[in-house]
Amino acid sequence: MNVEILSQKNYNELIVQIGSLLALGREKAAFSINTILVQTYWQIGRYIVEFEQNGNEKAEYGAQLFERLSRDLTIIYGKGFGRSNLLYMRKLYLTFSKSGTVSHKLTWSHYYEILKSDSELEISFYVKQTEKEKWSVRELKRQMKSMLFHRLALSTDKEGVLKLASNGHEVEQPEDLIKDSFVLEFLNIPEQHHYLESDLEEKLISNLQQFLLELGKGFAFIGRQYRMSIGGKHFKVDLLFYHRILKCFVLIDLKRGEIDHQDIGQMNLYLNYFKKEEATEGDNEPVGIILGAYKNHILVEYATESITNKILLAKYQLYLPNKTQLEKALKKIIEEE
Repeated sequence: MNVEILSQKNYNELIVQIGSLLALGREKAAFSINTILVQTYWQIGRYIVEFEQNGNEKAEYGAQLFERLSRDLTIIYGKGFGRSNLLYMRKLYLTFSKSGTVSHKLTWSHYYEILKSDSELEISFYVKQTEKEKWSVRELKRQMKSMLFHRLALSTDKEGVLKLASNGHEVEQPEDLIKDSFVLEFLNIPEQHHYLESDLEEKLISNLQQFLLELGKGFAFIGRQYRMSIGGKHFKVDLLFYHRILKCFVLIDLKRGEIDHQDIGQMNLYLNYFKKEEATEGDNEPVGIILGAYKNHILVEYATESITNKILLAKYQLYLPNKTQLEKALKKIIEEE
């Protein structure tokens, strides 16, 4: 009986080992296929551009060239050569004029979405950020739709915009955690709908994966309504995270309306508690984020002036930002001398 049990255990281990090997092999095969596919599409784009530059496009360039090319390639080679696909293959080559600048960490589906942008800065940012955060195509589409590049860029100057485009978003200090504004459209709360702070918290927890995507790389969720006992009284912070890049606790309090000075004082209390009672060796000082629908800039300035703890105030919005307005604002920053 013992022999049979041992044999079954060894057999189960064998199944697991084979399964792990297959998963790794398939992952490597998919990566190789993707690398070859992207390079192939880049080469196809190059052939199309060279054909145009040789003057051959004059007779049938525009709709005729790509419609004819799409039809003939599909007849001969099957799916994958729709007109829009061919146009983006051409754009892939024109955007990344050197083959070596094309990232092998991104799939063609990633590039297809990123190349929908007409801004070289925006394209560069989303390539770098997709690499860093390993976004799926679905996550990438959501971040582009929420205008992530513009929201991050508007909090900096021209030099910061160029750095953001070339390096992606780098979290080096607590202020880098803030976006202007945080977009929570995935909660599906109508803008004029009456809701409580507890409702907002509940929906964020129910959509935690989307919320972590919006917060950005490095956040690890610890808990909600985290309890603290201070001087015989009990307090609770709405959401508690640990940031593995900054190596510190991040406390988030949610406010349905405007952030006021009492909210700032309360967060300061929480941070003092965490510094003394929760932080361990190797942890940096905790960061507090008060997330509200509005903030009074003058009140905030006076309320935070003498506070040494890192308290960040940020706005959230329940709808996608206005693309035209953000593009105009970013253009103004870039064009400044």
